[in-house]
Amino acid sequence: MRLITSMQQMQDLARERRATPGSIGFVPTMGALHAGHLSLLQRARAECSTVVASIFVNPLQFGPIEDFALYPRTFDADCAALEAASIDVLFAPTVAEMYPSGAVTTITVSDISSRLDGASRPGHFIGVATVVAKLFHLVQPHRAYFGQKDAAQLAVLRQMVRDLNFDLELIACPIIRDPDGLALSSRNRYLTDAQRNDALTLRRTLFAIESAITHGNRDAQALIALGNTLVQQQPALQLDYLAIVDPGTLLSLTLAQPGALIAIAAKAGSTRLIDNALAP
Repeated sequence: MRLITSMQQMQDLARERRATPGSIGFVPTMGALHAGHLSLLQRARAECSTVVASIFVNPLQFGPIEDFALYPRTFDADCAALEAASIDVLFAPTVAEMYPSGAVTTITVSDISSRLDGASRPGHFIGVATVVAKLFHLVQPHRAYFGQKDAAQLAVLRQMVRDLNFDLELIACPIIRDPDGLALSSRNRYLTDAQRNDALTLRRTLFAIESAITHGNRDAQALIALGNTLVQQQPALQLDYLAIVDPGTLLSLTLAQPGALIAIAAKAGSTRLIDNALAP
């Protein structure tokens, strides 16, 4: 595995790879890798001749009271995991490299960036869109792989890819869960045992809504009320949102038609977690 920390070197390598037969697969991460990340890397490895991963904890997507300074950084362990996954290139720039002095340009994906997580975390998706656009420009992938757990992020990035005519395919990969059902997240390591137990309510709520849909109830308002009732049974869990939306626009739906996005976000203690499912 080749480690690159310079934007210029990454761009030069990408031009070389683009000029030869084969495809470049790209998995952007913020490190603290877990089995969810590894599933993306495995998919990229199976489908692409060159696989590039990035590790960059992006300050632009963290709000002033969020956990940028505390976000887990496990670089040595991450490098070992990437080596074991047979990744070709790791791009791991510093903040100063990615955002040199005087850099002022950001990318706003209007409207959609203010929905779901964007409503709760103002400016978050400006940071996400900006860093991902820079990474796409530097790595020049044919395919980029993201986890379905970040469904709102997927919607924002799909819109950006369309609007800015990026020459790549954005691929969503299934949510990976622990045996107890909790969606894998780098932030799960913050949870105490009691908080983890509370956090399992997210998956139970989604499952209950899926079950209700399977039994014929597609009324979004009624389904959300059902979910709210389940969340309220865990008073230590602070619900941020529970919504049934179009997966492309993130606009609310009145009916949970097949493929509708059922999305939930909540805090267990100080740890904010998200999860989702697609309506059957």
